[in-house]
Amino acid sequence: MAQPAQSVLPEKSAIASTDEWARVLPLPCRLTVEVPLPGFTVGDALHLRPTSVISSHWRVGNDVPLRLNGELIARGEFEVVGNHLAVRLTELV
Repeated sequence: MAQPAQSVLPEKSAIASTDEWARVLPLPCRLTVEVPLPGFTVGDALHLRPTSVISSHWRVGNDVPLRLNGELIARGEFEVVGNHLAVRLTELV
C-alpha cells in the first residue's frame, strides 16, 4: 500500500486567522497531479503491474497541474528526491 504524502506546511502561527480556519484545517481532501497520457487505453490499464513503466510523453520542464478536490490550485514539475518522485510547486493559481 502506498505511503501517505508528506507535506511541509507553514507553522500554525503563520496561517492567517487560525481561529477562522480551525474548523476546516482537519478536513480530508484529495490532491491529484494530472499527467496526460495520449492514447492510453483500458487495455493498457489492465496490463499494469507493480513494476510497469508508463511513457507519458510529458516533456521535462513542463509544468503539471495540481488539483485539490478537482479544482486547479497550482502547477509543479517532477523532481527526484532520494528514491521518490516528487512534485515541486512552481506556481500557485
